[in-house]
Amino acid sequence: MKYQTTSLDRNIINLIKRLEFWTRNPWRKYSFLIIIFLAAFFIGGSVGMINGVLALMDPIGAFFSLVFIELLVRIRRIDLKKKEASIAYQIIDSFRMGFVYGLLMEGFKLV
Repeated sequence: MKYQTTSLDRNIINLIKRLEFWTRNPWRKYSFLIIIFLAAFFIGGSVGMINGVLALMDPIGAFFSLVFIELLVRIRRIDLKKKEASIAYQIIDSFRMGFVYGLLMEGFKLV
């Protein structure tokens, strides 16, 4: 069953195509992915810090973090057969790695 293409779909596809065109320069691409990684590192550290300070919903926060990371992994696996990954998948990978690394570093601080 083929879904109807809406204006939101077209806008997202156009945004991804423009972003791929903009990141053809390797310096732009790697600097953009590093910025995404560092932002996700900050978010992961913040999530760990908030859960550690409040100490009210540690298992629930861990569950939602795990579900979020697993969702990002499954989104990445959908189009794994392509040899060249698009910029959208590289952004997802960079964000996932930064988020996990931020959670791990926050966990090591609490030990």
